[in-house]
Amino acid sequence: MTKIQTDISRQEIHIEGITFTAADARLASDGGPSRLQHLFSEDKSGFKSSLADFLAEWFNETDTVKVHTSGSTGTPKELWVEKRRMMESARLTVNFLDLQPKDTALLCMPLQYIAGKMVVVRSLVADLNLLPVAPCSRPLQYLETAPDFAAMVPLQVYTSIQNPRDKELLRQTRHLIIGGGAIDRTLGEELRDFPHAVWSTYGMTETLSHIALRRLNGPEATDWYTPFNDVQISLSPEGTLTIDAPQVCPLSLVTNDLAEFNDRGQFRILGRRDNTINTGGVKVQTEEIEAQLKPLTELPFAITSVPDPKLGERIVILIQTSGGQQLQPEEFAQLTEAISHLPRYWQPRQVIPVPELPLTGTGKPDRAEAKRIARNWSGEK
Repeated sequence: MTKIQTDISRQEIHIEGITFTAADARLASDGGPSRLQHLFSEDKSGFKSSLADFLAEWFNETDTVKVHTSGSTGTPKELWVEKRRMMESARLTVNFLDLQPKDTALLCMPLQYIAGKMVVVRSLVADLNLLPVAPCSRPLQYLETAPDFAAMVPLQVYTSIQNPRDKELLRQTRHLIIGGGAIDRTLGEELRDFPHAVWSTYGMTETLSHIALRRLNGPEATDWYTPFNDVQISLSPEGTLTIDAPQVCPLSLVTNDLAEFNDRGQFRILGRRDNTINTGGVKVQTEEIEAQLKPLTELPFAITSVPDPKLGERIVILIQTSGGQQLQPEEFAQLTEAISHLPRYWQPRQVIPVPELPLTGTGKPDRAEAKRIARNWSGEK
């Protein structure tokens, strides 16, 4: 088991093989002559400067750090979380994956969100060598060799797989964790024969990143998440997942995620309670419609709903088209054919073209914005 350094005053950060201390971080934040500033002077993206800002915040005298929720189902929120709980979350992941000192860790996610911050904290407590790359769809293009550990969102993994060199580096990554969105069937199949461990994560800002993992590749591949040893899970009366993880979250957390358990204490997510569409008295899960429709069409889409005087809610589909123009006849025919394979009550009754599908800052579907677009479009039309 890796030794975890939880005394912040004694922590160091290794960035691209260079070691920096708390004093370096404080000097950088004060505008003094810091080695951190010199390292980041050529960074035109500003991402490494944001890393320096986070390190200054981490090494200051306060006990908390500011994070933002992604806002996938509503307005993003600002939260203050305790540093000691962030280190406990880092410990859970480091021990589960058996990360070792000097292992390289790719940082390629925005630092205003918990996922990016936790990559840094894992590096601080476990003596990892951090490799910062400005968030983009193909972060591996900037590396010469594969990292030992990488945390990515599905879009980054999908785009990397399309490039032969990036895909090979991804295959060589010893531990790849994927979070921030659903992993569809096609991407899952692409990952299934990877030689090293690939994991889907379950968690949220309030749990300081993930509290459970499920294997995506090899003989251990599964649809079921295994919670960490110090995490207790149960179902609320409404059938949503309840999390008790006192090391990372002081209160019991009742989520909006509809879940079920198996006899091994594992769980899988059926969808979000707030993504349930009640259409004609039949409750339909947004994520289930999308999962069944995804293999049937190459058109980028999102499912949402609008009020309907007869049905209560009417299922609609947003389709990303060039400039938000109407679908071409052949595209409409292909989409109609795909929709016909869905159960009757799952079939969208309206097609809404949009120039871009709404996403949050972390790349998740922005469900609230999708609903707003659909309602505005339906009202205008």
